[in-house]
Amino acid sequence: MNIENYRPDFLLEAVYQLDAESLKKHNISTVMVDLDNTLIAWNNPDGTPELRAWLEEMKREGITVIVVSNNTHSRVERAVSKFDVPFVSRALKPFTRGINMALKQLNEKPENAVMVGDQLMTDIRAAHRAGVRSILVKQLVESDSWQTKFNRARERRVWKRIIEKYGEPEWKNRI
Repeated sequence: MNIENYRPDFLLEAVYQLDAESLKKHNISTVMVDLDNTLIAWNNPDGTPELRAWLEEMKREGITVIVVSNNTHSRVERAVSKFDVPFVSRALKPFTRGINMALKQLNEKPENAVMVGDQLMTDIRAAHRAGVRSILVKQLVESDSWQTKFNRARERRVWKRIIEKYGEPEWKNRI
């Protein structure tokens, strides 16, 4: 296993810390974002006022936000319908299917996009495979759905190898 495939380009506390100015500085016009524990807490599908304000800022500043999730169509649609955000469901991350579908749907180039997620094993790996930059965020809530718990155990081993090679990661509040 090559740990560089799992090393994020940026580390942020939360997706809401991404601001349009920083994204534009990096020539990013599209933010692909994971759903559960990244955009919304997996056990709170209504989101927060902070989420709504962030989405409004992105829209106002001309940054496209699209959800790329491994969840079912009905689950993702139900979660994002109130936010008026496009989405790709059943993304099959860590494979590139969902990211490539999002890029095609938006007619976007990989170099102008970023994938934001809370998991090294799915979100960050898929971003590397698709040739887009990646941002790892801390999970919104400490608990995970049962499907994610297996990945978290593998992720801890990968983090250990990343830290051994590159040192302790520094979580920032902007890119």
